[in-house]
Amino acid sequence: MRLVRVSLASVNATVGACRSNVDRAVALVKQAAADGATMVALPEQVIGGYPPEDLVQWRAFVDAQRLELERFARETAPLGCACALGLVVARGANLYNVAALVHGGQVWGFVPKEKLPLYNVFYEARTLARGAPGLYDTVGGVPFGDLVFELDFGTVALEVCEDAWSPDGPMRRRSYAGAELVVNLSASPFRLGVNETRREMIATRAADCQATVAYANMVGANDGLVFDGGGYIAQNGRVLLAAARFREGAQAVTLDLDRTRRLRTENTTWRADQEAFAALAPRVTAVKVGAPTRGRGALVFPSQQNKSFFLPPGDTTPHPRDAFCEDLLDALALGVGDYFEKNACFKTIGVALSGGRDSMLVLMVARRWIDRRFSDLPPAARKAKAGELLRAFFMPTRYSSPETAAAAAQVARDLDVPFATVSIDDAFERELAAVEKMLQPGEALTKLARQNAQARVRSERMWTWANAAGGLFLQTSNMSEKAVGYVTIGGDGEGALSVIANVPKTVVNHVIDWLYEKTKLEGIRLTLLKPASAELADDQEDERDLMPFPVLDACFALFAGEKMSPAEVAEALVAVFPEHPADQLKEWAARFVRLFTASIYKWVQAPISLHVGNLDLERERALQLPVVQRSEWYK
Repeated sequence: MRLVRVSLASVNATVGACRSNVDRAVALVKQAAADGATMVALPEQVIGGYPPEDLVQWRAFVDAQRLELERFARETAPLGCACALGLVVARGANLYNVAALVHGGQVWGFVPKEKLPLYNVFYEARTLARGAPGLYDTVGGVPFGDLVFELDFGTVALEVCEDAWSPDGPMRRRSYAGAELVVNLSASPFRLGVNETRREMIATRAADCQATVAYANMVGANDGLVFDGGGYIAQNGRVLLAAARFREGAQAVTLDLDRTRRLRTENTTWRADQEAFAALAPRVTAVKVGAPTRGRGALVFPSQQNKSFFLPPGDTTPHPRDAFCEDLLDALALGVGDYFEKNACFKTIGVALSGGRDSMLVLMVARRWIDRRFSDLPPAARKAKAGELLRAFFMPTRYSSPETAAAAAQVARDLDVPFATVSIDDAFERELAAVEKMLQPGEALTKLARQNAQARVRSERMWTWANAAGGLFLQTSNMSEKAVGYVTIGGDGEGALSVIANVPKTVVNHVIDWLYEKTKLEGIRLTLLKPASAELADDQEDERDLMPFPVLDACFALFAGEKMSPAEVAEALVAVFPEHPADQLKEWAARFVRLFTASIYKWVQAPISLHVGNLDLERERALQLPVVQRSEWYK
């Protein structure tokens, strides 16, 4: 047997915090070494933090990462385990996203990322250069390029995140060059459903390459990107470890690398492919790592679940609905909490409650972060933390109903959040009177202007509170309303961080229904009694103003996601919603497209938002559409 213990370390790194990031990384490597780790995998760009974006153009930032890498090597030297970790290095005029192998106090090599994503939320190809097959050079005396590393326990290949997502990535080439253990360093953002995709992809790559693949992911949030951590270790297609997500820590598994070699020997197809590939492929340089690893003699053969090599493991898979809602809430909570703590300029978090679903969900997300962040404290202490860090406000006008007032107050009580009711009616009247003095003959305050003025008074008051209290003002609009401009610029479209701006209303409703089933909180029950309404006018209902939210969200998915024409959207709606008349669906489709196109100027001004889906609505990191455009192309 050739036993090795591979550890996946999920680090919550902050962009630019090179010293602090390395402190966290060293602490986790020490923890892994104490657990007998032979090899420790840390995330992509863990030293400088991810995503650094244009910060990499400051050479001092890149140089600081190299200095901290040397400190990491010194501080982990006595531990006896090899480590793979990510950073940015400079080579001439180019910058590279690399994986570094560190062992015994020495940096043994840099392996640059080859597949640089330039889609969805990623912009790496804008500032970074690609690695290439067969590349070999030295950077500061350290081997750089298409490398594998020969350690005393076997041959190891390193790669970075996107490299594994392509079937034509470097893993195949390096496996054919002898790598038995492939370590992938990732900073892969959370998206709903992505974890299952990752698992399948890692297992598939391990089977295709007849290798052991260790995939380590970053945890935490930076700006609007949330990283759910975790990771997988798969040996020749079989998943051995699925690491816990949404928390910083190290988890490990002991495996027998002789099994990987044996399966390669037995697999005639793999051997034939390797012979053909090796005859034509660029040369992969092998780096001999002189320092021995320690502790392998104490490793024991991994025990089998059920003490059987033939029975399947027990099924611990959660119900899909539970997994969906838990993942989404954990991602949002982590995004809010890290934005609050990492910016280090906020003292408290504030939410303007309307008595409706969206603001309630945002406050529940903030409270969930309290429970996760301070999970080591007893319930009474967590309750005290909620009272210390969270604030909720209800700012009614004459259009606010007693039902929403009661719901808002009850939600705050349920969540142990200090609550204040502060009417804006007088300020609303003063605002209307002031604007009337600005109008010329023939101009008058419209119904829409009167509605939006209420939202703007509330927003102004929240900003003033935030200035006075050092508060993080959370914006509470959902993606469906944002898509059609059913938000007010300077009003409910305002805030420092937009929590659910990429969560469709149908998903908001689904999660709230699930939360009520799980918690039976009275505040949720009261909120659900009344149809969704902005309450800016008498007898107002959101779906009456717009269209049924399931139809609206379908329009968004088909037009913005599938890139269908308005006619195609209408045709698809007829098949999806046979309960509605076809003419009505056609009108709704046309209305959605008209509102969506006319509202781009609104959502490009929206606050930074948390990205949680594969279809997000943010110009910087998702859907890049021109504000100035005409609809002649589809008419």
